[in-house]
Amino acid sequence: IMLPLKEKDRPIVKKLLEAGCCARCVLRFCCLGVQSAYRQSYEDTARELCAFISDSENNESQDAAVLEQHTEDPPSKKMKMDAAEMDVQSEGDSAVVPTVMEEGDAEPADSDVCVVCLGVLQQFCDEAYAIKISEVVKAKNYQFDTMVLSVSLPAQLSVREHSCWLHVKKEVREKSMCLDMDDVIQVKEAFKWTMQGLVSKELGGVPVVNKFEVGVGFTHPETDSDCHFLMAVVKALEKVSDEKFLKKFPCPPTRPVSKCIAQDVQCLHVSVFVAGRYNKFSRTLPQTPWVIDGERRMESSVEELIAAPLLSSFRAEGFNFSSSGREDVDVRTLGNGRPFALELLNPHRARFNKAEVRQLQETINQSSDKIRVRDLQIVSRDAMGHMKEGEEDKTKSYTALIWTQKAINKDDITFLEETKVTQKTPLRVLHRRPLAVRERVIHTMSTCFLDAHHFHLKLRTQAGTYIKEFVHGDFGRTKPNLCDLLKSETDILELDVESVDVDWPPSIPE
Repeated sequence: IMLPLKEKDRPIVKKLLEAGCCARCVLRFCCLGVQSAYRQSYEDTARELCAFISDSENNESQDAAVLEQHTEDPPSKKMKMDAAEMDVQSEGDSAVVPTVMEEGDAEPADSDVCVVCLGVLQQFCDEAYAIKISEVVKAKNYQFDTMVLSVSLPAQLSVREHSCWLHVKKEVREKSMCLDMDDVIQVKEAFKWTMQGLVSKELGGVPVVNKFEVGVGFTHPETDSDCHFLMAVVKALEKVSDEKFLKKFPCPPTRPVSKCIAQDVQCLHVSVFVAGRYNKFSRTLPQTPWVIDGERRMESSVEELIAAPLLSSFRAEGFNFSSSGREDVDVRTLGNGRPFALELLNPHRARFNKAEVRQLQETINQSSDKIRVRDLQIVSRDAMGHMKEGEEDKTKSYTALIWTQKAINKDDITFLEETKVTQKTPLRVLHRRPLAVRERVIHTMSTCFLDAHHFHLKLRTQAGTYIKEFVHGDFGRTKPNLCDLLKSETDILELDVESVDVDWPPSIPE
């Protein structure tokens, strides 16, 4: 016998087999954490379990006599009879391989659906199902170097597991085996131990690492109503008393007729992150799609112009865009550009070399004269944090074209020097920012006189300073403001972002 079972496991193995547990579920309830035990063929495991208990029946005739009193047949014989019965039922069912039981064979048929896993660890844990999964994955045409299986199971499995646990709990406690339901190996674990290697092999031997997820799910309509008496099943099971549970649910669980139904295989590749810097040369282009009252206002956006070529090249299903601050629709971003990052969701292709990334950058730049992208590169999820960290301490430089109502000369504006500005959140952004009094520092200002009513104002400010409000005062919400300082009504006609001083992403030489 290969299975590392101990003497104290015998009564539990018997009890579970009598209750209609499959061979792998028996191992789970014996808290057997040896992965290879689950990987051996179902028939071999079942045969060994039968040998394990019939061995004890031969050696301990007294045990056998007690067992005879409690059951119509000893479990090994019972498994044989169930198997023969199931053979008759299962003719014509292509998924079940009928086995004719010879007298003296201690081999249960796997067509007898398990009362706990409802067939998941019997019918879906073999090479045939691994081939099915991998064929679906191959057809979806992903590019991946590693894979991991994820499994979703019907909630009623937890209820049946709980019932089976109560069924063997007394034996378990007496034999001081697992002390807790938590020690029982989860169906998901056992499934992955059995199947992950098989699927990986079918997909060309890719290592098992969590970058590309192959999701398999199961439903079992026949027993869907098992857990209607519990709301949030898993949480409720932790709280419900044994007495209350046993009033509502049979122990051991009733035997199902049908096995689980496998759902469509799902594939999910981890996100790929692409970063760079963008310039915006248009005064009619918003950073993100501009939709007001469900109606689109501008035909495009910075985000969409950058994302479109990346989405198609990475064959991604969607994206999330973020940047180091944002400029208004009528503000240009010049100089070195503004750092941005794009998370590409479920990309089917994830590997690009430097030349291919440069080509992507070229494609974006050729698609529109309103924007330009530089330093495009693939980055890690962690690196994304660099764009946001210390954002408050970063500086930004601007050039603003200012209009003054009262006529000015060169000397009227030279006094504008470093000053502190206390800003409340501007009225125009209250829909997306909480109201707060924020103190912002304007580090340097320099002026360039144009004519009696116009001058250029260059500013280097703490990130997060609202320049337009500093100029027109936002109805007195920004103090001091240019109107106060120049004792004239002033307004901002044009604004350009000259630099965003964030040293990320690393620059790439042209």
